[in-house]
Amino acid sequence: MPKLRLSEKFLTTSLTCPDGKRRIEFCDTAVPGLYVEVRNTSPDQGTYYVRYRDASEKTCHVKIGRTIDIDLASAREKAKTLRAEIALGADPSAEKKAKRATLTFDTFWAEHALPYLRTMKKTAGKDDQRYRHRLKAQFGHLKLNKISRHALQAYHSGLRQQGLSGASCDHEIKIMRRALNLAVEWRMLDRNPADRFPLFREPNQVEHFLDENELGRLLMVLRNDKNRMVCQVVLWLLATGARLNEALQARWDHVDRTHRIWRIPALNSKSKRVRAVPLNDAAIEVLDALDTADKYAFLFINERRKKPYRNIAKVFLRIREEAGLPHLRIHDLRHQFASHLVSAGKSLYQVQQLLGHSDPKVTMRYSHLSTAALRDATDAASDALTRASKPTATATE
Repeated sequence: MPKLRLSEKFLTTSLTCPDGKRRIEFCDTAVPGLYVEVRNTSPDQGTYYVRYRDASEKTCHVKIGRTIDIDLASAREKAKTLRAEIALGADPSAEKKAKRATLTFDTFWAEHALPYLRTMKKTAGKDDQRYRHRLKAQFGHLKLNKISRHALQAYHSGLRQQGLSGASCDHEIKIMRRALNLAVEWRMLDRNPADRFPLFREPNQVEHFLDENELGRLLMVLRNDKNRMVCQVVLWLLATGARLNEALQARWDHVDRTHRIWRIPALNSKSKRVRAVPLNDAAIEVLDALDTADKYAFLFINERRKKPYRNIAKVFLRIREEAGLPHLRIHDLRHQFASHLVSAGKSLYQVQQLLGHSDPKVTMRYSHLSTAALRDATDAASDALTRASKPTATATE
């Protein structure tokens, strides 16, 4: 931000934005706080602003006018007047701040909350779908400071009365709470009415673990189905315990065949951390069966479109029907991988690391499988006691 004594000649000949920059400020040394902003989209003209600090020491800007509409002398007089009013306690931006504080929730969601959430959450699109489905009609028209805790409570209870699960009801409130937290953080709202909101917190974990017979039927279909590429994706999920999105975005340069490691970049990982997945023999078999290594960057390619798969739901539905497993979901393949680990006596910590859970509480859903494995282990002690209690031939004689 160059500082100089502005002049009419400078304003006429030098209002240009440097190459590679979107905007530049030329600060006037004659009147502190006065500057001219020039944007690369509007060369040879600029806009006068006064910069100041409000009562909370926050930097604010008030617009005076464009250089093509007001001369320098008038801009300086206006800037001096504003600075005098500010010194006496006035806040020229108060009206703008008040207008911002009275945004409707729909405007706040569309212009502020959602753009931010899209940079922070991979599931922001699903949150937006939920918002447009129900929340918008209920709260979208209300001003931010008019959303009451009582209204949220009534909405939460009403959803339950309509037959929604407790988890679905809670998710709606969580979306509101997160958005209103942002409004408080950005000083658009004094307090969040959804703070410490009582939720139903009903368990909604649905898991379908395959027994040996069911797993055998699934593998039979996977080894014979005509859509070989999707079958390889499913086998990869069973062998690695990866999430579907992680598998579909897997690239050959992420795979280290020598050390048998698959590196999942932070961008593709739900935990937003780089994760290294050891590759077992079953995973190596999948790599050996693929013919995409020298042709494409990605492991799994849609042969018809010649591009990576974005979804395999349609083919997977057919595969599970052929295997006689109508309730099996794609995410259950990840649970199946975890069940194999726990049943083999692996600790929950090892399961957590292999599945990439950032919170050990998530891994605790498999604790009942660990208990079953421990119970089977204790049977060995029981068998030893049983054998010892039987009289031997020598003792009988």
